[in-house]
Amino acid sequence: MNINDFLKMKQEAKPIKMITCYDYWSAKILAKTNVDCVLIGDSSAMVMHGFDSTVSADTSMIETHIKAVKKGINNKFIIGDMPFLSYRKTLPLAMESVEKLMKVGAHSIKLEGVFGNEDLIKHIIASGVPVMGHLGFTPQSINMFGNSIVQGKGEQASQQLIESAKILEDLGCFAIVLECISSSLAKTITDILSIPTIGIGAGSGTSGQVLVLQDLLGADPDFNPKFLKKYLNIHGLIKDAVNQYCSDVDSGIFPDVAHSYGVKQNASN
Repeated sequence: MNINDFLKMKQEAKPIKMITCYDYWSAKILAKTNVDCVLIGDSSAMVMHGFDSTVSADTSMIETHIKAVKKGINNKFIIGDMPFLSYRKTLPLAMESVEKLMKVGAHSIKLEGVFGNEDLIKHIIASGVPVMGHLGFTPQSINMFGNSIVQGKGEQASQQLIESAKILEDLGCFAIVLECISSSLAKTITDILSIPTIGIGAGSGTSGQVLVLQDLLGADPDFNPKFLKKYLNIHGLIKDAVNQYCSDVDSGIFPDVAHSYGVKQNASN
């Protein structure tokens, strides 16, 4: 898949399936699935490292995760997240971060917001790097949002998001993530744009969907936002498996002859 396929899928009304991926073992699994693209997101700071927001992610962290994912997956389009403030300092510093993410395996980068990023986005794209935008709830700005998660409420806020999406398209972004906005607003933006939108908490009217892998697998029983559908209870499955292992070790069932070297099994077995 390449950036031209994103536009083609929107034109043909084929939903884009994106999912986060942070490590080698899960990348090997996703390589054999029907997902179209993977995002090495700054959410790795929370999911993989235990921080309470994405603000703690830095370029080195994202770079490390892209390296691991690239080793396990070669048939999916890889998007690397530009972490907090990595693109809000100087142009040279921002381009150093872009270069690092691309050279370790990303096919494009994603960055949040538009205002103040216009010249940078144009420069990144002119440098041969595809850019995915991100509007609505932008987690790196969590300290500005306070307790307000759903964005675009009211006519003025809705219009601002619409205009921001248009600007990102005009700047040359090949797709835009829309996070935590009303379904109707997300559909309006999607219909206005020629480039695809990928929603998370934005309803079914977008060009595609994205979820965090660990979230859809049910890794955290305490994380239950409205937009999340859990397809598995991996938390319970792993807990039960580990407890079964502990029980087998306690009882002497494991390791048995079949799992031991230099011990012949009974012929009747």
